[in-house]
Amino acid sequence: MEEVKEEVKEEVWELRLYVAGKTARSVAALANLKKYCEEHLKDKYVIEVIDLLVQPQLAEGDQILAIPTLVKKVPEPIRKIIGDLSNEEKVLVGLNIRAAK
Repeated sequence: MEEVKEEVKEEVWELRLYVAGKTARSVAALANLKKYCEEHLKDKYVIEVIDLLVQPQLAEGDQILAIPTLVKKVPEPIRKIIGDLSNEEKVLVGLNIRAAK
């Protein structure tokens, strides 16, 4: 009898972080985001960093009004979080990784 292996594909989280250069808040936001992703989404995430000083035209697509801003594209719904992402609980709830307590 042949064994049938079923692959369960877990959704990869697509995260986009909008920054403006290497400011302290932008660097902190990226460091915080990487830490949370490693702790809660290990091997299931992609972070795209978009520097609006280099590519300002990209701000319009996601309607970026402040920086740094994190945009969760996948899985839906799309979510946005503004700031340096230093409040782990708010970030996890905002991204829908953890339910609000």
